[in-house]
Amino acid sequence: MPATQVVSITTDASGDATVRSGPVHGRILKIIYTKDTFDNGVDFTITTNDTGQTVWTESNVNATKSVLPRDATHDNVGAASLYAAVGEPVEDYIWAIREQIKFVIAQGGNVKKGSFRIVTDE
Repeated sequence: MPATQVVSITTDASGDATVRSGPVHGRILKIIYTKDTFDNGVDFTITTNDTGQTVWTESNVNATKSVLPRDATHDNVGAASLYAAVGEPVEDYIWAIREQIKFVIAQGGNVKKGSFRIVTDE
């Protein structure tokens, strides 16, 4: 059954912030960014806190948006799994096993706000 968690973030005077969610468990199905007062051109890097998996990295974001993050898969000897016709990676869900999601915000503006909703299948 899907679970959600909202992480509200307020930047410091330099426009930066680092915030962690509560514990997350399961497949990360979707991340929904809701722009409140963050400046246009905000940058964010979202990773799993313990294992360092990249969930979403984007620069110069100007509006509310959502992503369905996926990670490249590999075979049992560590080689990238690719679609043969185009050489693009085969992707699958990113898993978080009882760890926090870390949000690093840059260029968000002086004491500005935004939020992220994490949707998992917890």
